[in-house]
Amino acid sequence: MRLTTISSNPSSNSGGTSDFERRFTTRPGGFGSRGGKGGFGGGGGGGDRQLEPLGKMFDRTPPVSPEAEKCLLGAMILDGRIIADVLSIIKGPEAFHSSAHALIYQAIVSISDKHNDIDPVLLEQRLADRGVLEEVGGRAYLGELVSAPPGTANAVHWAKIVSDKARLRRLIDAAGEILFQTYHHGQAEGDEAKQLVGWAEQKVFEIAREEHSADIESMQVMMQREIDLLNAIADGNLPAQGVKTGFADLDKMLGGLQPGEMIILAARPSMGKTALALNLAEQIATGKDLPRSTHLSRQPAPVGLFSLEMGKNALAQRWLSAWSGVESQRIRAGTLSKGMTRHGYVEELDEYKKLVDAAGALALAPLYVDDTPGLSITGLRARARRMVAQYGVQCIMIDYLQLLSSPMQARESRQVEVSAISRGVKELARELKIPVIALSQLNRGPEGREGNRPRMSDLRESGSLEQDADVVLLLHREEYYHKGEPAWDINSPQFDENNRDKVGQAEIIIAKQRNGPTGVVALSWDAGTTRFKNFAPTHAGDDAYGGFGHGGSGGGAGGHAAGGHASHAPAGGHGGGGGMAYGGDFDAVGFGPINPTPQAPVRSAGWHPGKQAGIPDNHRDGGGPDRSAPPPSGGDGGDSGDEQAPF
Repeated sequence: MRLTTISSNPSSNSGGTSDFERRFTTRPGGFGSRGGKGGFGGGGGGGDRQLEPLGKMFDRTPPVSPEAEKCLLGAMILDGRIIADVLSIIKGPEAFHSSAHALIYQAIVSISDKHNDIDPVLLEQRLADRGVLEEVGGRAYLGELVSAPPGTANAVHWAKIVSDKARLRRLIDAAGEILFQTYHHGQAEGDEAKQLVGWAEQKVFEIAREEHSADIESMQVMMQREIDLLNAIADGNLPAQGVKTGFADLDKMLGGLQPGEMIILAARPSMGKTALALNLAEQIATGKDLPRSTHLSRQPAPVGLFSLEMGKNALAQRWLSAWSGVESQRIRAGTLSKGMTRHGYVEELDEYKKLVDAAGALALAPLYVDDTPGLSITGLRARARRMVAQYGVQCIMIDYLQLLSSPMQARESRQVEVSAISRGVKELARELKIPVIALSQLNRGPEGREGNRPRMSDLRESGSLEQDADVVLLLHREEYYHKGEPAWDINSPQFDENNRDKVGQAEIIIAKQRNGPTGVVALSWDAGTTRFKNFAPTHAGDDAYGGFGHGGSGGGAGGHAAGGHASHAPAGGHGGGGGMAYGGDFDAVGFGPINPTPQAPVRSAGWHPGKQAGIPDNHRDGGGPDRSAPPPSGGDGGDSGDEQAPF
């Protein structure tokens, strides 16, 4: 979209009729709030009320305080020590409405840069050297300025008045420019209209952002803040530090997702980066998957997701699958079981009921999705601001970064474009003071490397990504590169036991962390439900899902008990596996049944369908050990999952 240059600013027009004004007063009657046949230009006869013509609006005196400008300049001349304080408020000479005052301010600042003191004589000479002394009113006006302030103590107050008036004038200028461009592009439709709205929002937001610019702090203030934090830690009152992800080892390494940080999550195609992002979004928004033993806050945090690759319906199906344990392919194909299915003494909930329960629980999550395709970085930033303002979003995810477009002027090359996008995402995180997770593609580098492990240098199309990012996470699943190989097929007679720990396992490689360590975090992966979970051997008996492994025939106890890596055992059978009171394919994906009702999301410890069905204790584990007997290593197969109440 090409914007047209306005020949003059409406708010600074000193006389006559500006080009801007003429464009909007060509029809008699100006514009009404709701026009009749004339619309905005034809008198607005059918509107609720008649607005005055634009010409009259711009004939008004713009927001200005001549007295504050004069007192401020006089105080700066009388006491050069206040100039530093004034400069922290007044960003430039354009803050002064009077052109004479702007010239005098420039001269004062110029002198203060080279001299410790300032006086009227020195100022007069500087203005004379620049040939503007008479233009500003000469020696007499400088004398008037010096006598204007009653003192210098209120200089900061006057500076704030001048700054506020300048901000209002800039708002008028922005409104006029928005009007002009809107009329000029009056026939705009579709993407062009959306771009115009995004541009208008950006213009206004830039004015608002000036008020929140970072202030300079002394070392004393910064150290006091850190001492207060240390005291809180010592007292056991550690405040929440970042947004917790629900992945225990990742939270330990990162300390949560920190406000204002740009986090890159990168992987090769089909590695599962979208699935991981959806898992993160759900876990952050529900707070349900944080193990109690980590002593992390389980409070939900609203999440905003920008999905440029997948539509909302596909995302909803993914979330339902991951939450319910019903494979996403079965949801898409519509091959869901209905009614109660008996396995031994256990009656299973039907898949349709699981999905309905999952939908009821997920409906309560503060998770907001924008699947607008082809967003520009400018448009995304505008929408992100609205998400934060309207929904209190505390974390934003972008899937994925290379699908964003950059401003027109950045399209010199793809590398320049991606650099502009990366810079925009970084600025967004700093601006909103929340973590922003941006997904990114990796190039083919890992595929030509032994072990196929990715590196930060594999980030695609721009080195700016690794420079701008505060954290770089690289997702890797070695088994992906060995599909179809018998040595990696757990059901094949030729299965290599050396690969057992790598089947169903994923790694998050923390390749960069600006303020923390790098390393590797292991997760378990269930392809059927596109679900990542805390890795079994690391968190035996501690996983929030409580036994996310597959149950096997005569398998080990629930959670991550004896019987090998439960997460890698084949589904089916009626052994003791699974996170709930029974194993088998009901809990093969490791979630256990969803809450009985969305209204009561947290179950009490020890709840399981076996009790609800009145099944004897010694049969609730599908032929497993009596519950009165000492549990095997790793915890009891019946209740290990329930000790960590989901959601």
